[in-house]
Amino acid sequence: MAYLVQQGTIRSAACFSVDNDAETLHIAMKGIGTDEEAIIDTLVNRSSDQRQEVVTKYKSMYGRDLTDDIKSKLSGHFKDVIEALLRPKRRFDAISLRKAMKGLGTDEEALIEIICTRTNDEILNIKMEYNFEYERDLEKDIVSETSGHFKRLLVALLQADRDECSAVSEAKAMADAQTLYTAGEAQWGTDESQFNVIFATRSYAHLQKVFQLYPSVSKKNYDMRAAVMSEMSGDVRDGMLAIIGCVESRPTYFAEKLYKSMKGLSRHHETLIRIVVSRSEIDLATIKQIFEEKYGKCLYDYIQTETSGNYQATLLAIIGP
Repeated sequence: MAYLVQQGTIRSAACFSVDNDAETLHIAMKGIGTDEEAIIDTLVNRSSDQRQEVVTKYKSMYGRDLTDDIKSKLSGHFKDVIEALLRPKRRFDAISLRKAMKGLGTDEEALIEIICTRTNDEILNIKMEYNFEYERDLEKDIVSETSGHFKRLLVALLQADRDECSAVSEAKAMADAQTLYTAGEAQWGTDESQFNVIFATRSYAHLQKVFQLYPSVSKKNYDMRAAVMSEMSGDVRDGMLAIIGCVESRPTYFAEKLYKSMKGLSRHHETLIRIVVSRSEIDLATIKQIFEEKYGKCLYDYIQTETSGNYQATLLAIIGP
């Protein structure tokens, strides 16, 4: 696939009046009934930073919390996606992580999708926001809710210690490829700690070269993805595969996640909302393009088929035709 410039679908509105937007939203929710179209049009066509200005202005003008009013007036997945739009990305990620670990059971898929795909700066911001929002330590909660090699992978990634240098040494990449082979295919059992060291701390540019070289050291001619599939299982395998996917192409990884969220009888609306909203200003336009190339159907049409009502209208407005 040719290199694609990563682009979002939402940009800052050129003609932006925070006072007008706050008033529009107040009128849309005042009294009996709700003007859902006005809410969608106002919030989708603003950047996250502009929405935060509206949230602040709404409270200063009306003495009410915009998010609380949204919760009282809307319901279902429509409410969920509008709430997501009102949150800064770091707060949305922090809330999603807490939700994934709160109560009975743990949503490991959500933990992987967020922690294994974010940059150093994003992880540091999420950790600070998580502590601010819940007065809890994210790393301690991860340790409490996960186990084994999966826990160690997530804890390593939460250190936000990945090298971000773009320079690559082929000799060092070959050495890491050999280390991964020795820790996996070349022995009985797998030394997951060696995979952790390399997958959690090396730069994406370096890992691209490692993955490119790996088949040359594999006696089975495995690529990196096949080697991980062969040597690991469960959540740690899925976490490693998420890192491989992001190293190869982050937009492709999220295109695949979107497809899986709508495939089969079970719809994973939380995943759908999380990806569409969180990537809307980063690379959602690129994800759309890759989705259509990969699955032969445009993302807009896919979501139109799989959702309905104001929830559908909001997602389609974010994605764009």
